[in-house]
Amino acid sequence: MNEASRRKAWFSWCLYDWANSAYATVILAAVLPVYFVSLVPVEGARLSLFGWTHNMPASALWGYAVSLSMLLVAISAPFLGAHADRSASRRHWLIFFCLIGSVATALLFWASSGRYLLAAGLFVIANTGFAAGNIFYNAFLPALAEGNDVDRLSARGFASGYIGGGLVLLVVFVMIQFHGVFGFADAGAASRAGFLLTGLWWLLFSLPMFHYVREDVFVHEPQPMLQGFRDYVKTFAEIRRYRDLLLFLVAFLFYNDGIQTIIVVSAIFGREELGLSQGTILGAFLMIQFVAMPGSLLFGRLAERFGPKRSVLASLFLFAGVTIYAFFMAAAYEFWILGFVVALILGGSQAISRSLFASLIPTGKSAEFFGFYAISGKFASIFGPMIFALIADLTGSTRHAILALIVFFVVGIVLLLRVDIERGRQLARSTR
Repeated sequence: MNEASRRKAWFSWCLYDWANSAYATVILAAVLPVYFVSLVPVEGARLSLFGWTHNMPASALWGYAVSLSMLLVAISAPFLGAHADRSASRRHWLIFFCLIGSVATALLFWASSGRYLLAAGLFVIANTGFAAGNIFYNAFLPALAEGNDVDRLSARGFASGYIGGGLVLLVVFVMIQFHGVFGFADAGAASRAGFLLTGLWWLLFSLPMFHYVREDVFVHEPQPMLQGFRDYVKTFAEIRRYRDLLLFLVAFLFYNDGIQTIIVVSAIFGREELGLSQGTILGAFLMIQFVAMPGSLLFGRLAERFGPKRSVLASLFLFAGVTIYAFFMAAAYEFWILGFVVALILGGSQAISRSLFASLIPTGKSAEFFGFYAISGKFASIFGPMIFALIADLTGSTRHAILALIVFFVVGIVLLLRVDIERGRQLARSTR
């Protein structure tokens, strides 16, 4: 590929992160969860099935919706990956899931007062499109670059996502806070307009990726994905030969599920348990968005000085503390403190975890093991929101539900303590 084509492909690949990070901030994390609570009656969402009727708290219904979308992705991912490999259709699948996700996001504009089931259904569709699309998007990274350029391109995409997602969240925040100035009847109408904006943003800024990232600009062919569940089971049997790799993977699946659950339920927790205004919650999330980037760089420096394992362990102890702190929170300023701590450790802990996993992979197994890593992560991400939803449903309290997430971090810590990083790396280097 010539230099001009490479620059366009790299820019377009990063722009997709800029595009879909708007969904992550506005829909998944900050605005929709708060708006969703306003749609559900105080007595809960009334659900009826074959004569059985149940009033479900908004937080529980939200948690179940997140779990359902992750279940759909986890079940379908191996088959989609196999088909994409056979037909060289990764780009087509990415376009398909982008369209599904962005259109469903835009359609949330019509989820007006009382239409909580419509909002939940559209969210499940949008979140499925978002998570499934990212599988194919990430598969292009090693095809577009090689050597140190892979890390450089990955970092650019990461930075683009923070900036794009933060910018859209800021625009939506202003629309909601000053809804009268923009001609909206109330904050709810401004929120729905924000959903429409987010869907259009995601689709519009994805177009360069679809146009410029084609097979003729690849440095390498995209790495093969797992060929269905048979390959998934086969890869698991292979991973079992590497004790420290397996221990680390299981530890990661536990603690990452806890991290991801905190991200998707914190806004609804602040609204239901603390009674925080939408402006306060959105302001805290804006702070998180712009603190997370320097926080990631700081965390990287700590990892260089104290080692990656110790750094990840420190982040997990802090995340465990976050769940305890959240249980006792009572004021808005405490929510801001919690958000600041999460922002400092969020990006760094995940980036270092990924590089740690990569360092434990034996030569020639990168694509296979990372495919297993990605799909396992989707399966694991079902359980955190599910447990949160169950406890919130049974107890009526999101305080108890968020405190229960400490289990994911405790298990992760115990397993990670048993991982011998150097032994695992030596085994990976000695295996051909």
